[in-house]
Amino acid sequence: MSALELARTQFGITTIFHFIFVPMSIGLAVWVAVCQTLYHRTGNELYLRMTRFWGRFLLISVAVGVVTGIVQEFQFGMNWSQYSRYVGDVFGAPLAMEGLAAFFLESTFIGLWIFGWGRLSPRVHLATAWLVAFGTVLSAFFILAANSWMQHPVGYVVNHAAGRAELRSIWAVLGNPTLWLAFPHTVLGAFATGGMLVLGISAWGLMRRRNVDVFSRSARLVAPATLVIVIATIAFGDGQARLMATEQPMKMAAAEGLYNTSRGVGLSLFAVAPFERHPKRLNVDIQIPHLESLIATLSWNGKIRGINQVNEQERRRYGPGDYVPIVGVVYWAFRIMIGAGTLMLLIALAGVLLMRKGRLERSRAFHYAAIGGVFLPILANWSGWIFTEMGRQPWVVYGLLKTSQASSPNVSLSSVAISLSAFVVVYVVLIAIGARLFLAEIRRGPGEPPATEAGPAREGGGDQPPPDLVLAY
Repeated sequence: MSALELARTQFGITTIFHFIFVPMSIGLAVWVAVCQTLYHRTGNELYLRMTRFWGRFLLISVAVGVVTGIVQEFQFGMNWSQYSRYVGDVFGAPLAMEGLAAFFLESTFIGLWIFGWGRLSPRVHLATAWLVAFGTVLSAFFILAANSWMQHPVGYVVNHAAGRAELRSIWAVLGNPTLWLAFPHTVLGAFATGGMLVLGISAWGLMRRRNVDVFSRSARLVAPATLVIVIATIAFGDGQARLMATEQPMKMAAAEGLYNTSRGVGLSLFAVAPFERHPKRLNVDIQIPHLESLIATLSWNGKIRGINQVNEQERRRYGPGDYVPIVGVVYWAFRIMIGAGTLMLLIALAGVLLMRKGRLERSRAFHYAAIGGVFLPILANWSGWIFTEMGRQPWVVYGLLKTSQASSPNVSLSSVAISLSAFVVVYVVLIAIGARLFLAEIRRGPGEPPATEAGPAREGGGDQPPPDLVLAY
Protein backbone atom coordinates (compact mmCIF):
# COMPACT_ATOMS: atom_id res chain seq x y z
CA MET A 1 0.00 0.00 0.00
CA SER A 2 1.35 3.44 -0.96
CA ALA A 3 1.41 6.55 1.22
CA LEU A 4 -1.39 7.98 -0.95
CA GLU A 5 -3.63 4.96 -0.40
CA LEU A 6 -2.96 4.96 3.33
CA ALA A 7 -3.66 8.70 3.53
CA ARG A 8 -7.00 8.12 1.83
CA THR A 9 -7.71 5.30 4.27
CA GLN A 10 -6.86 7.56 7.20
CA PHE A 11 -9.15 10.33 6.00
CA GLY A 12 -11.96 7.87 5.44
CA ILE A 13 -11.61 6.20 8.84
CA THR A 14 -11.45 9.46 10.78
CA THR A 15 -14.44 10.81 8.86
CA ILE A 16 -16.47 7.68 9.55
CA PHE A 17 -15.75 7.98 13.27
CA HIS A 18 -16.58 11.69 13.27
CA PHE A 19 -19.76 11.19 11.28
CA ILE A 20 -21.36 9.13 14.03
CA PHE A 21 -21.82 12.15 16.29
CA VAL A 22 -22.27 15.12 13.94
CA PRO A 23 -25.75 14.14 12.64
CA MET A 24 -26.76 13.22 16.20
CA SER A 25 -25.75 16.66 17.43
CA ILE A 26 -27.72 18.45 14.74
CA GLY A 27 -30.84 16.34 15.19
CA LEU A 28 -30.76 16.39 19.00
CA ALA A 29 -30.13 20.14 19.14
CA VAL A 30 -33.36 20.81 17.27
CA TRP A 31 -35.26 18.19 19.29
CA VAL A 32 -34.12 19.66 22.63
CA ALA A 33 -35.08 23.14 21.47
CA VAL A 34 -38.55 21.83 20.53
CA CYS A 35 -38.98 20.19 23.94
CA GLN A 36 -37.94 23.36 25.74
CA THR A 37 -40.29 25.42 23.59
CA LEU A 38 -43.19 23.15 24.55
CA TYR A 39 -42.24 23.55 28.21
CA HIS A 40 -42.03 27.33 27.87
CA ARG A 41 -45.43 27.56 26.16
CA THR A 42 -47.37 25.09 28.31
CA GLY A 43 -45.60 25.08 31.68
CA ASN A 44 -46.00 21.29 31.67
CA GLU A 45 -43.15 19.92 33.76
CA LEU A 46 -43.07 16.77 31.64
CA TYR A 47 -41.47 18.80 28.85
CA LEU A 48 -38.86 20.13 31.29
CA ARG A 49 -37.86 16.58 32.15
CA MET A 50 -37.71 15.76 28.44
CA THR A 51 -35.54 18.81 27.77
CA ARG A 52 -33.04 17.94 30.46
CA PHE A 53 -32.97 14.21 29.64
CA TRP A 54 -32.44 14.54 25.90
CA GLY A 55 -30.14 17.50 26.51
CA ARG A 56 -27.65 15.20 28.19
CA PHE A 57 -27.38 13.10 25.01
CA LEU A 58 -26.92 16.30 23.01
CA LEU A 59 -24.00 17.38 25.17
CA ILE A 60 -22.30 13.99 24.94
CA SER A 61 -22.58 13.95 21.14
CA VAL A 62 -21.34 17.54 20.84
CA ALA A 63 -18.36 16.91 23.12
CA VAL A 64 -17.21 13.76 21.32
CA GLY A 65 -18.04 15.22 17.89
CA VAL A 66 -15.89 18.30 18.46
CA VAL A 67 -12.89 16.27 19.55
CA THR A 68 -13.13 13.81 16.64
CA GLY A 69 -13.65 16.67 14.18
CA ILE A 70 -10.48 18.55 15.08
CA VAL A 71 -8.37 16.01 13.19
CA GLN A 72 -10.34 16.47 9.96
CA GLU A 73 -9.09 19.93 9.05
CA PHE A 74 -5.54 19.22 10.24
CA GLN A 75 -5.27 16.46 7.67
CA PHE A 76 -5.50 18.96 4.84
CA GLY A 77 -2.13 20.34 5.94
CA MET A 78 -0.67 17.02 7.02
CA ASN A 79 -1.41 14.52 4.26
CA TRP A 80 -3.01 16.72 1.60
CA SER A 81 -0.74 19.75 1.31
CA GLN A 82 -0.88 19.80 -2.49
CA TYR A 83 -4.64 19.93 -2.30
CA SER A 84 -4.51 22.78 0.21
CA ARG A 85 -2.01 24.71 -1.87
CA TYR A 86 -3.93 24.31 -5.11
CA VAL A 87 -7.53 24.92 -3.99
CA GLY A 88 -7.15 26.31 -0.46
CA ASP A 89 -8.06 29.82 -1.58
CA VAL A 90 -11.52 28.57 -2.56
CA PHE A 91 -12.07 25.59 -0.27
CA GLY A 92 -10.83 27.47 2.79
CA ALA A 93 -13.38 30.28 2.52
CA PRO A 94 -16.51 28.35 3.59
CA LEU A 95 -14.47 26.44 6.20
CA ALA A 96 -13.29 29.74 7.68
CA MET A 97 -16.89 30.93 7.80
CA GLU A 98 -17.86 27.72 9.57
CA GLY A 99 -15.17 28.17 12.20
CA LEU A 100 -15.52 31.91 12.74
CA ALA A 101 -19.30 32.15 12.61
CA ALA A 102 -21.17 28.88 13.01
CA PHE A 103 -18.88 27.04 15.44
CA PHE A 104 -18.35 30.08 17.67
CA LEU A 105 -22.10 30.67 17.70
CA GLU A 106 -22.83 27.07 18.62
CA SER A 107 -20.12 26.77 21.28
CA THR A 108 -20.96 30.11 22.90
CA PHE A 109 -24.65 29.51 23.23
CA ILE A 110 -24.36 25.90 24.31
CA GLY A 111 -22.36 27.18 27.27
CA LEU A 112 -25.04 29.75 28.02
CA TRP A 113 -27.69 27.05 27.74
CA ILE A 114 -25.87 24.73 30.15
CA PHE A 115 -25.15 27.30 32.82
CA GLY A 116 -28.11 29.59 32.16
CA TRP A 117 -30.68 27.52 34.06
CA GLY A 118 -32.14 29.82 36.73
CA ARG A 119 -29.78 32.63 35.74
CA LEU A 120 -31.32 33.74 32.46
CA SER A 121 -34.94 34.67 31.89
CA PRO A 122 -37.05 31.86 30.40
CA ARG A 123 -37.25 33.54 26.98
CA VAL A 124 -33.53 34.27 26.80
CA HIS A 125 -32.68 30.76 27.93
CA LEU A 126 -35.03 29.31 25.30
CA ALA A 127 -33.37 31.55 22.70
CA THR A 128 -29.97 30.04 23.59
CA ALA A 129 -31.35 26.56 22.84
CA TRP A 130 -32.57 27.64 19.41
CA LEU A 131 -29.32 29.47 18.69
CA VAL A 132 -27.42 26.25 19.44
CA ALA A 133 -29.68 24.43 16.97
CA PHE A 134 -29.24 27.20 14.40
CA GLY A 135 -25.47 27.08 14.88
CA THR A 136 -25.32 23.35 14.20
CA VAL A 137 -27.32 23.76 10.98
CA LEU A 138 -25.28 26.78 9.89
CA SER A 139 -22.09 24.82 10.52
CA ALA A 140 -23.40 22.03 8.32
CA PHE A 141 -24.24 24.55 5.59
CA PHE A 142 -20.70 25.92 5.33
CA ILE A 143 -19.09 22.48 5.47
CA LEU A 144 -21.43 21.23 2.77
CA ALA A 145 -20.64 24.34 0.72
CA ALA A 146 -17.00 23.28 0.75
CA ASN A 147 -17.83 19.67 -0.07
CA SER A 148 -20.29 20.65 -2.81
CA TRP A 149 -17.57 22.74 -4.41
CA MET A 150 -15.47 19.58 -4.59
CA GLN A 151 -18.37 17.84 -6.32
CA HIS A 152 -19.15 20.73 -8.69
CA PRO A 153 -16.51 23.51 -8.64
CA VAL A 154 -17.88 26.99 -9.38
CA GLY A 155 -16.90 30.60 -8.68
CA TYR A 156 -13.16 30.20 -9.28
CA VAL A 157 -10.45 30.88 -11.84
CA VAL A 158 -7.19 29.00 -12.32
CA ASN A 159 -4.13 31.22 -11.96
CA HIS A 160 -1.70 29.34 -14.19
CA ALA A 161 1.22 31.56 -13.20
CA ALA A 162 0.72 30.78 -9.52
CA GLY A 163 -0.38 27.22 -10.26
CA ARG A 164 -3.55 27.26 -8.18
CA ALA A 165 -7.28 27.90 -8.24
CA GLU A 166 -8.40 31.25 -6.85
CA LEU A 167 -11.75 32.38 -5.55
CA ARG A 168 -13.65 34.68 -7.88
CA SER A 169 -17.11 34.76 -6.24
CA ILE A 170 -18.00 33.48 -2.80
CA TRP A 171 -21.65 33.96 -3.75
CA ALA A 172 -21.24 31.47 -6.58
CA VAL A 173 -19.76 28.98 -4.11
CA LEU A 174 -22.62 29.53 -1.64
CA GLY A 175 -25.18 29.45 -4.45
CA ASN A 176 -23.85 26.22 -5.95
CA PRO A 177 -26.88 24.19 -7.15
CA THR A 178 -25.23 21.03 -5.79
CA LEU A 179 -25.14 22.64 -2.33
CA TRP A 180 -28.82 23.54 -2.35
CA LEU A 181 -29.80 19.91 -2.80
CA ALA A 182 -27.03 18.37 -0.67
CA PHE A 183 -27.74 20.71 2.26
CA PRO A 184 -31.42 19.84 2.85
CA HIS A 185 -30.76 16.16 2.12
CA THR A 186 -27.92 15.98 4.66
CA VAL A 187 -29.53 18.15 7.34
CA LEU A 188 -32.85 16.34 7.09
CA GLY A 189 -30.88 13.11 7.39
CA ALA A 190 -29.36 14.51 10.59
CA PHE A 191 -32.84 15.33 11.90
CA ALA A 192 -33.85 11.75 11.10
CA THR A 193 -30.75 10.52 12.97
CA GLY A 194 -31.85 12.42 16.07
CA GLY A 195 -35.43 11.26 15.63
CA MET A 196 -34.50 7.59 15.36
CA LEU A 197 -32.24 7.90 18.41
CA VAL A 198 -35.05 9.43 20.47
CA LEU A 199 -37.53 6.83 19.19
CA GLY A 200 -35.17 3.93 19.96
CA ILE A 201 -34.32 5.09 23.48
CA SER A 202 -38.00 5.80 24.14
CA ALA A 203 -38.87 2.29 22.95
CA TRP A 204 -36.29 0.88 25.39
CA GLY A 205 -37.90 2.78 28.26
CA LEU A 206 -41.41 1.74 27.25
CA MET A 207 -40.40 -1.89 26.98
CA ARG A 208 -39.11 -1.77 30.55
CA ARG A 209 -42.07 0.31 31.78
CA ARG A 210 -39.78 3.00 33.20
CA ASN A 211 -40.64 6.71 33.11
CA VAL A 212 -43.48 5.85 30.75
CA ASP A 213 -44.81 9.41 30.76
CA VAL A 214 -41.57 10.87 29.35
CA PHE A 215 -40.89 8.09 26.89
CA SER A 216 -44.48 7.85 25.67
CA ARG A 217 -44.74 11.57 25.01
CA SER A 218 -41.32 11.60 23.33
CA ALA A 219 -42.20 8.67 21.05
CA ARG A 220 -45.59 10.13 20.16
CA LEU A 221 -44.04 13.44 19.20
CA VAL A 222 -41.00 12.13 17.37
CA ALA A 223 -42.52 9.23 15.35
CA PRO A 224 -44.72 11.34 13.01
CA ALA A 225 -42.02 14.03 12.76
CA THR A 226 -39.42 11.42 11.79
CA LEU A 227 -41.77 9.91 9.21
CA VAL A 228 -42.21 13.28 7.49
CA ILE A 229 -38.49 14.03 7.74
CA VAL A 230 -37.45 10.69 6.20
CA ILE A 231 -39.88 11.19 3.31
CA ALA A 232 -38.47 14.69 2.72
CA THR A 233 -34.91 13.32 2.92
CA ILE A 234 -35.72 10.76 0.24
CA ALA A 235 -37.32 13.44 -1.95
CA PHE A 236 -34.26 15.70 -1.81
CA GLY A 237 -32.03 12.67 -2.35
CA ASP A 238 -33.95 11.89 -5.52
CA GLY A 239 -33.44 15.46 -6.74
CA GLN A 240 -29.76 15.24 -5.85
CA ALA A 241 -29.41 12.03 -7.88
CA ARG A 242 -31.00 13.66 -10.93
CA LEU A 243 -28.59 16.58 -10.72
CA MET A 244 -25.68 14.22 -10.17
CA ALA A 245 -26.58 12.30 -13.32
CA THR A 246 -25.88 15.53 -15.20
CA GLU A 247 -22.88 16.81 -13.24
CA GLN A 248 -21.20 13.46 -12.45
CA PRO A 249 -22.63 10.87 -14.85
CA MET A 250 -19.88 8.37 -13.98
CA LYS A 251 -20.98 8.23 -10.36
CA MET A 252 -24.57 7.40 -11.25
CA ALA A 253 -23.55 4.88 -13.91
CA ALA A 254 -21.36 3.15 -11.30
CA ALA A 255 -24.22 3.25 -8.80
CA GLU A 256 -26.25 1.19 -11.26
CA GLY A 257 -23.37 -1.04 -12.36
CA LEU A 258 -24.39 -0.11 -15.92
CA TYR A 259 -21.45 -0.50 -18.30
CA ASN A 260 -23.08 0.34 -21.61
CA THR A 261 -25.55 3.06 -22.49
CA SER A 262 -29.08 1.66 -22.60
CA ARG A 263 -32.71 2.66 -22.80
CA GLY A 264 -35.49 1.43 -20.56
CA VAL A 265 -33.02 0.54 -17.81
CA GLY A 266 -34.38 -1.39 -14.84
CA LEU A 267 -33.56 -0.49 -11.25
CA SER A 268 -31.05 -3.04 -9.98
CA LEU A 269 -32.01 -4.19 -6.48
CA PHE A 270 -29.42 -6.90 -5.95
CA ALA A 271 -26.60 -8.07 -8.18
CA VAL A 272 -23.98 -10.77 -7.88
CA ALA A 273 -21.56 -9.65 -10.55
CA PRO A 274 -17.83 -9.41 -11.13
CA PHE A 275 -18.20 -5.66 -11.75
CA GLU A 276 -15.93 -5.77 -14.75
CA ARG A 277 -16.47 -3.80 -17.89
CA HIS A 278 -16.41 -6.99 -19.95
CA PRO A 279 -17.65 -9.71 -17.58
CA LYS A 280 -16.80 -13.28 -18.56
CA ARG A 281 -19.64 -14.88 -16.63
CA LEU A 282 -23.35 -14.27 -16.38
CA ASN A 283 -24.39 -11.66 -13.83
CA VAL A 284 -27.18 -12.37 -11.39
CA ASP A 285 -29.16 -9.15 -11.28
CA ILE A 286 -32.61 -8.69 -9.73
CA GLN A 287 -34.26 -5.64 -11.30
CA ILE A 288 -37.48 -3.70 -11.43
CA PRO A 289 -37.89 -3.21 -15.20
CA HIS A 290 -37.65 0.36 -16.57
CA LEU A 291 -37.67 1.94 -13.11
CA GLU A 292 -34.17 3.44 -13.28
CA SER A 293 -34.97 5.19 -16.57
CA LEU A 294 -38.25 6.40 -15.10
CA ILE A 295 -36.53 7.80 -11.98
CA ALA A 296 -33.57 9.37 -13.77
CA THR A 297 -35.26 10.73 -16.89
CA LEU A 298 -39.00 10.64 -16.08
CA SER A 299 -39.36 8.54 -19.22
CA TRP A 300 -40.27 4.84 -19.46
CA ASN A 301 -37.57 4.24 -22.08
CA GLY A 302 -35.20 7.03 -21.07
CA LYS A 303 -31.53 6.70 -21.99
CA ILE A 304 -28.99 6.08 -19.23
CA ARG A 305 -25.33 6.55 -20.07
CA GLY A 306 -23.04 3.63 -19.27
CA ILE A 307 -19.66 3.49 -17.59
CA ASN A 308 -17.73 2.71 -20.79
CA GLN A 309 -19.25 5.60 -22.73
CA VAL A 310 -18.81 8.10 -19.89
CA ASN A 311 -15.21 6.97 -19.47
CA GLU A 312 -14.50 7.62 -23.15
CA GLN A 313 -16.19 11.02 -22.91
CA GLU A 314 -14.05 12.01 -19.91
CA ARG A 315 -10.89 10.83 -21.66
CA ARG A 316 -11.68 13.16 -24.54
CA ARG A 317 -12.38 16.00 -22.12
CA TYR A 318 -9.65 15.54 -19.51
CA GLY A 319 -6.98 13.49 -21.27
CA PRO A 320 -5.80 9.88 -21.10
CA GLY A 321 -6.57 7.89 -17.98
CA ASP A 322 -9.13 5.70 -16.28
CA TYR A 323 -12.02 7.66 -14.78
CA VAL A 324 -13.94 4.67 -13.41
CA PRO A 325 -14.30 4.42 -9.60
CA ILE A 326 -14.47 1.10 -7.72
CA VAL A 327 -17.83 0.05 -9.10
CA GLY A 328 -18.63 -2.59 -6.49
CA VAL A 329 -18.15 -0.16 -3.60
CA VAL A 330 -20.23 2.57 -5.23
CA TYR A 331 -22.97 0.12 -6.25
CA TRP A 332 -23.40 -1.35 -2.77
CA ALA A 333 -22.95 1.90 -0.84
CA PHE A 334 -25.82 3.37 -2.87
CA ARG A 335 -28.07 0.41 -2.06
CA ILE A 336 -27.17 0.28 1.61
CA MET A 337 -28.02 3.97 1.89
CA ILE A 338 -31.40 3.49 0.20
CA GLY A 339 -32.12 0.29 2.13
CA ALA A 340 -31.37 1.91 5.49
CA GLY A 341 -33.56 4.88 4.59
CA THR A 342 -36.41 2.59 3.58
CA LEU A 343 -36.24 0.69 6.87
CA MET A 344 -36.26 3.98 8.78
CA LEU A 345 -39.37 4.98 6.87
CA LEU A 346 -41.09 1.70 7.71
CA ILE A 347 -40.22 1.91 11.41
CA ALA A 348 -41.47 5.49 11.70
CA LEU A 349 -44.63 4.57 9.76
CA ALA A 350 -45.22 1.60 12.07
CA GLY A 351 -44.86 3.93 15.05
CA VAL A 352 -47.46 6.32 13.65
CA LEU A 353 -49.93 3.53 12.88
CA LEU A 354 -49.50 1.98 16.32
CA MET A 355 -49.92 5.39 17.89
CA ARG A 356 -53.22 5.87 16.09
CA LYS A 357 -54.38 2.48 17.33
CA GLY A 358 -53.28 3.20 20.90
CA ARG A 359 -50.75 0.34 20.89
CA LEU A 360 -47.47 2.23 20.66
CA GLU A 361 -46.61 1.72 24.33
CA ARG A 362 -47.43 -2.01 24.31
CA SER A 363 -46.04 -3.37 21.04
CA ARG A 364 -42.83 -5.21 21.92
CA ALA A 365 -42.16 -6.01 18.26
CA PHE A 366 -42.12 -2.30 17.50
CA HIS A 367 -39.94 -1.62 20.55
CA TYR A 368 -37.30 -4.08 19.32
CA ALA A 369 -37.49 -2.66 15.79
CA ALA A 370 -37.11 0.92 17.04
CA ILE A 371 -34.13 -0.01 19.23
CA GLY A 372 -32.42 -1.62 16.24
CA GLY A 373 -33.45 1.37 14.14
CA VAL A 374 -31.08 3.60 16.13
CA PHE A 375 -28.22 2.23 14.02
CA LEU A 376 -29.95 2.67 10.65
CA PRO A 377 -29.27 6.41 10.20
CA ILE A 378 -25.62 5.86 11.10
CA LEU A 379 -25.44 3.20 8.40
CA ALA A 380 -27.23 5.51 5.94
CA ASN A 381 -24.89 8.42 6.75
CA TRP A 382 -21.80 6.26 6.35
CA SER A 383 -22.86 4.65 3.09
CA GLY A 384 -24.05 7.99 1.71
CA TRP A 385 -20.68 9.57 2.44
CA ILE A 386 -18.79 6.62 0.92
CA PHE A 387 -20.98 6.78 -2.18
CA THR A 388 -20.50 10.54 -2.54
CA GLU A 389 -16.73 10.54 -2.06
CA MET A 390 -15.64 7.26 -3.64
CA GLY A 391 -18.01 7.68 -6.56
CA ARG A 392 -16.14 10.89 -7.48
CA GLN A 393 -12.78 9.13 -7.82
CA PRO A 394 -10.25 9.57 -9.35
CA TRP A 395 -11.09 13.25 -8.70
CA VAL A 396 -10.70 14.99 -5.38
CA VAL A 397 -12.17 18.13 -7.00
CA TYR A 398 -14.27 16.96 -9.92
CA GLY A 399 -12.74 17.90 -13.26
CA LEU A 400 -10.08 20.08 -11.64
CA LEU A 401 -7.71 18.09 -9.41
CA LYS A 402 -7.12 14.34 -9.17
CA THR A 403 -6.61 12.61 -5.84
CA SER A 404 -3.19 11.38 -6.98
CA GLN A 405 -2.11 15.02 -7.42
CA ALA A 406 -3.37 16.20 -4.03
CA SER A 407 -1.32 14.34 -1.42
CA SER A 408 1.71 15.63 0.46
CA PRO A 409 4.81 14.57 -1.52
CA ASN A 410 7.18 14.45 1.47
CA VAL A 411 5.02 12.44 3.86
CA SER A 412 6.27 8.87 3.97
CA LEU A 413 4.29 5.66 4.24
CA SER A 414 5.62 5.06 7.77
CA SER A 415 4.56 8.55 8.90
CA VAL A 416 1.00 8.02 7.70
CA ALA A 417 0.92 4.55 9.24
CA ILE A 418 2.00 5.92 12.63
CA SER A 419 -0.54 8.76 12.60
CA LEU A 420 -3.30 6.43 11.40
CA SER A 421 -2.57 3.94 14.19
CA ALA A 422 -2.58 6.73 16.78
CA PHE A 423 -5.84 8.19 15.47
CA VAL A 424 -7.57 4.81 15.47
CA VAL A 425 -6.56 4.16 19.07
CA VAL A 426 -7.69 7.61 20.22
CA TYR A 427 -10.95 7.43 18.26
CA VAL A 428 -11.78 3.96 19.59
CA VAL A 429 -11.30 5.27 23.13
CA LEU A 430 -13.49 8.30 22.40
CA ILE A 431 -16.22 6.15 20.86
CA ALA A 432 -16.09 3.86 23.88
CA ILE A 433 -16.38 6.82 26.24
CA GLY A 434 -19.30 8.24 24.27
CA ALA A 435 -21.08 4.88 24.18
CA ARG A 436 -20.49 4.37 27.91
CA LEU A 437 -21.95 7.80 28.70
CA PHE A 438 -24.95 7.15 26.44
CA LEU A 439 -25.66 3.82 28.11
CA ALA A 440 -25.24 5.34 31.57
CA GLU A 441 -27.81 8.04 30.77
CA ILE A 442 -30.20 5.50 29.28
CA ARG A 443 -30.01 3.41 32.44
CA ARG A 444 -30.39 6.46 34.62
CA GLY A 445 -33.43 7.69 32.70
CA PRO A 446 -35.21 11.03 33.11
CA GLY A 447 -35.95 10.38 36.79
CA GLU A 448 -38.53 12.20 38.81
CA PRO A 449 -38.53 16.02 38.80
CA PRO A 450 -36.74 17.51 41.82
CA ALA A 451 -38.89 19.60 44.12
CA THR A 452 -36.89 22.72 43.26
CA GLU A 453 -38.11 22.51 39.68
CA ALA A 454 -41.79 22.58 40.47
CA GLY A 455 -43.31 25.83 39.38
CA PRO A 456 -40.87 27.18 36.81
CA ALA A 457 -39.98 30.69 35.94
CA ARG A 458 -43.52 31.86 35.35
CA GLU A 459 -43.13 33.83 38.55
CA GLY A 460 -40.21 35.76 37.11
CA GLY A 461 -37.23 34.02 38.64
CA GLY A 462 -36.08 32.05 35.59
CA ASP A 463 -36.02 28.27 35.30
CA GLN A 464 -34.66 26.81 38.49
CA PRO A 465 -31.13 25.42 38.13
CA PRO A 466 -30.70 21.66 38.39
CA PRO A 467 -29.45 20.43 41.77
CA ASP A 468 -26.30 19.08 40.15
CA LEU A 469 -24.17 19.83 37.12
CA VAL A 470 -25.21 16.71 35.23
CA LEU A 471 -25.52 18.79 32.06
CA ALA A 472 -21.98 20.12 32.36
CA TYR A 473 -19.90 17.24 31.02
